[in-house]
Amino acid sequence: MTEQLLPTPSHTIGPFYGYALPFPEGGQVVPQGHPDAITLHGYVLDGAGKAIPDAMLDFWQAAPDGSLKGAPGSMRRDPSTGGFLGRNGTDFTGFGRVPTDADGHYELRTLPPGNAGQPYISVCVFARGLTNHLFTRAYLADGADPLLDALPAGRRATLIAAAGTNRTYRFDIRLQGEGETVFLEFQ
Repeated sequence: MTEQLLPTPSHTIGPFYGYALPFPEGGQVVPQGHPDAITLHGYVLDGAGKAIPDAMLDFWQAAPDGSLKGAPGSMRRDPSTGGFLGRNGTDFTGFGRVPTDADGHYELRTLPPGNAGQPYISVCVFARGLTNHLFTRAYLADGADPLLDALPAGRRATLIAAAGTNRTYRFDIRLQGEGETVFLEFQ
């Protein structure tokens, strides 16, 4: 009979980031009740189509006016105590960080991006089993775009968020298998 050994941190991939990297209101890029807010939400799925309950997603986007500089403020700290103060409620940072819940679902409240061409939100995926994080885009509409134009129709569809009611967009991320999301490689 073979002895079963438990993995150590050097043998496992994670998700160790889940304890330190998420921050309160990481998915609230705009203040509650903002009239122009949109919600991007969906599930992170593995190759078998099962939800991943411990993934983490970083989001970056252009401001509604198309600017990319953003503003500091996602991780404001109290100068006296060093505690987390939260977002300041007025400046648009263009950054959000959201863990998936127990059902593998995530939700980001933000403003519509003002990219030239087709509006999109950049997404970085961290999940168990990934030695390197993955990059993709959630396009809020289908149309002419150099990246989208370079893809076959079936693969292109994996980057288009489905518009729903009340200014919502659903964007599921499938890490592998049939319907795998297109991931980008940066060199």
